[in-house]
Amino acid sequence: MTVFVGALLVFLFPLAYSPGPGNMFFAAMGARSGVAATLSANAGYHLATLSLTGLVGAGVVAVLDPASNLFSLMKTAGSVYVLWLAWKMASAGRSNADVPNSGAGFFDGAVLLVLNPKAYVIILLMYSQFAGFHFASAGERVAIISLVFTVNNLLAFLLWTLAGDGLGRMFRSETSARRLNLFFASMLAVVAVWMLLG
Repeated sequence: MTVFVGALLVFLFPLAYSPGPGNMFFAAMGARSGVAATLSANAGYHLATLSLTGLVGAGVVAVLDPASNLFSLMKTAGSVYVLWLAWKMASAGRSNADVPNSGAGFFDGAVLLVLNPKAYVIILLMYSQFAGFHFASAGERVAIISLVFTVNNLLAFLLWTLAGDGLGRMFRSETSARRLNLFFASMLAVVAVWMLLG
């Protein structure tokens, strides 16, 4: 089992720690509102990750064909949602805790995962690469893959959130906080276009 988990982590490392919709979202939210304000969205994202990964592995949820209309619709919906989050950030003011409605919620995190079709592709790829390990029953293998995938993503997102939070602390004034918000909003907009075209 140790070899299996180690191989899975090596496979997942570049996917989890490189910039992507989830990482950029949580880095931006960390810069905007601090780590504590992102915990609800993090819980939503990773509960959705654990659930979706388990359901795909169990065969309850089929992964969409990338050539299908439904996959294209999900790409568009996910991109529009990330653009909406970018707009919310661009129109925000200071990053202080006393600003109302500064954090993202559980629903935001869950929707970000559910509307990201690339997450489905990664999950399918992960299962196809690690289906040959026969150290456990199919159910145990699905549970371990789902848990490792989710916890690894959670750690990556927390690191990106901490990095964003650290950057946000360097920009205390109204003007510099506004510039930081615009920077991260631009990054989210780029991620939205990447999701749509990728």
